[in-house]
Amino acid sequence: MGGYILKRLLSAIPVLFGITVIVFVIMALIPGDPATAILGSYATPDNVERLNRHLGLDRPLWQQYFIWIGNLLQGDFGRSFALNRPVLDEILDRFGATLILAGTSFVLCAVLGIMAGVVSAARQYGLADKAITFVVILGISIPSFFLGMMMILLFAVQLRWLPASGMFSIWGGGDLPDLLRHLIMPAAALSVVATGVVARLSRSAMLEVLRQDFIRTARAKGVHERRVIWGHALRMAMVGIIPVLGIQAGFVLSGAVYIEMVFQWPGVGRMLVDAILKRDILLVQGGVVFVAACYVMFNIVVDVAQAWLDPRIKT
Repeated sequence: MGGYILKRLLSAIPVLFGITVIVFVIMALIPGDPATAILGSYATPDNVERLNRHLGLDRPLWQQYFIWIGNLLQGDFGRSFALNRPVLDEILDRFGATLILAGTSFVLCAVLGIMAGVVSAARQYGLADKAITFVVILGISIPSFFLGMMMILLFAVQLRWLPASGMFSIWGGGDLPDLLRHLIMPAAALSVVATGVVARLSRSAMLEVLRQDFIRTARAKGVHERRVIWGHALRMAMVGIIPVLGIQAGFVLSGAVYIEMVFQWPGVGRMLVDAILKRDILLVQGGVVFVAACYVMFNIVVDVAQAWLDPRIKT
């Protein structure tokens, strides 16, 4: 297992390198002059030229990239132009909020999706299967940001049950119940599509396992149906379900960007949008690379878990 983990860690290096190249090139292609955006009303030609020289933006792109990647390898993400603070400090301050939102959404989509898929497969073509399939297709078809806005309109504006935005109340609050009240709508909106995908693929994986010989043998021996489904079949089906969870983790993490904007959640996604609008290049590059690295590491964990369930994968 140790050799497999090392192999997966080494394979992540070229992926992360490719991400840094793509992010750097995309930011370089965005129209506009960062120095002009930073200086604002003080953007005279002399000031712009002086700032570009100070930031190294007057150098060729390949030199800018190698300077940036060299600093990145030393843990120096640079300094935010707009916020006047280290990029890594800003990312770490914001990442906690994103982790709470994305983590809660991922747990919801994993638990609810797997449960719905198992029940749907166990009751194939039954009423429960048809009802779950209908709800799943409906959930997949609705964009998360639209669902979020409709939830705000219903539960915050009309019924006034839940707060419409933010992570904590402006006046008072700040405790766990206050956080949960603010978390319900964004987490639910973010998890709906991923839950539907996990449910559909969990159903397919379960149906494939339920047709295998060892399931028929267990039933012939008189093993209780609940143990057959939730004990034997689900364990085998998890080999096919775990990679789906890894993909949906990336979807949830990337989807947090627009959900954070809809609900004004103070996370990395909202930070990236603000940084893009302000042309804060180092903050955007650092934020994207940090999130991508987290996603790559999570996929390594998923691969290791899959290999632990099915040792044949390591060969």
